[in-house]
Amino acid sequence: MTKKDPLDETGLFGEFKRLARTSGTVGGIATRLIGSKLGFSPDTSAHANELRLALGGLKGPLMKGAQILSTIPGALPDAYAEQLAELQANAPPMGWSFVRRRMMSELGPEWERHFRQFTHEASAAASLGQVHRATTHDGQDVACKLQYPNMRATVESDLRQFKLAVGVLQRVLPAIKQDQVVKELEARLREELDYEREASHMRLYGDMLSDQKRVTVPKVVEALSTGRLLTMEWVSGEGIKAFLEGNPSQAARNDVARALFYAWYTPVYRYGIIHGDPHMGNFTVRQDHGLNLLDFGAIRIFPPHFVKAIIDLFSALQADDEDMALAAYENWGFTGLSRDTARVLNEWARFVYGPLMDDRARLIQEDDDPNFGRDIAERVYEGLKRTGGVRPSREFVLVDRSAIGLGSVFVRLKAKLNWHRLFQELIGHFDVDALASRQKEALARAEVPPPLSDL
Repeated sequence: MTKKDPLDETGLFGEFKRLARTSGTVGGIATRLIGSKLGFSPDTSAHANELRLALGGLKGPLMKGAQILSTIPGALPDAYAEQLAELQANAPPMGWSFVRRRMMSELGPEWERHFRQFTHEASAAASLGQVHRATTHDGQDVACKLQYPNMRATVESDLRQFKLAVGVLQRVLPAIKQDQVVKELEARLREELDYEREASHMRLYGDMLSDQKRVTVPKVVEALSTGRLLTMEWVSGEGIKAFLEGNPSQAARNDVARALFYAWYTPVYRYGIIHGDPHMGNFTVRQDHGLNLLDFGAIRIFPPHFVKAIIDLFSALQADDEDMALAAYENWGFTGLSRDTARVLNEWARFVYGPLMDDRARLIQEDDDPNFGRDIAERVYEGLKRTGGVRPSREFVLVDRSAIGLGSVFVRLKAKLNWHRLFQELIGHFDVDALASRQKEALARAEVPPPLSDL
């Protein structure tokens, strides 16, 4: 049990200040959307940019909920989806006073004796915490990830605002019913607060990807980790942006994309487990064009039959089999679907699965129109309105987010691969019972606690 620390007590003034910032942006969405529905034409683009800037400056998870909504067709108006899709966890880091207090609260008043060196400046700052580079007393280079103060209260405050925003959206954009999306986000964000759980996820991914030499998963330094401090080996690499600025060859771009594909989808199709946060800050490129996989807070464990349904939908689209597609959606957790609604969903599925169905080396998106994906999303949303709407399942949320997020990285890399054959390699000889057995054994070896949604 992690002891209570005054550093994490919620200040009433701080809570009101944050509530004012978040509720103001949410209120702005409500005013503009309701005005639009009444026939007015407010300028949503300007407010959408304000919203992105406001959320991007907050240390906390509200931006993650916005990012998830931005990947679901029709869940947000275009102006908001476009701006929120650009959100990155780039909040300014906390100062040295916070760092010293956090380290003291987690490792005791003599915490510095564990380290030869500990950098005062953060090397990275994210939504829930920041990372400092250090060298342990025995000479190991490590990364120390420190959780920001008040994060538990911050998560609950942000979730309240997120549910308020979704409630507004639900009234004016009723074709996408978001209650399961909210439940999924609540469970995953609360799990991300627990760094001991994240440490178990790192052990899990190190195990699942042990045969993938293209991918490095940092090892946890267990003796220097707690519920709010996660210490791991330091891995060297550069971000995707820096990699691309170096004008890499096509072969190098392909190598990075191939490593990324295996890093994300080997766990999915062999173990039924997905890393649900694919933005570019969560991996770095090694010198040999392999990949360092980082940040294991948002991990989702799927029931084995759900993974089978993902493959079944692929097969249904290939065979143009409406009955098989409808059954696959039902196994995904979509309930009460009509055939007309399933046909609409198939258009979105063909967009996502398209590169996997084409047996040749190709770019992930061959259409040069930057609005191509958005145009499809608009057609899908209009189709869902016409056919009575849909309630996305909880399992759908992170699968969709990962597919869209990874696709955007593959587009930036301009990788040209035979995505069909990569996929077929992973799903060949798929057996749902074998996956269930592998999943159970891997979770036990890594000592992963049950998901909060299962408790």
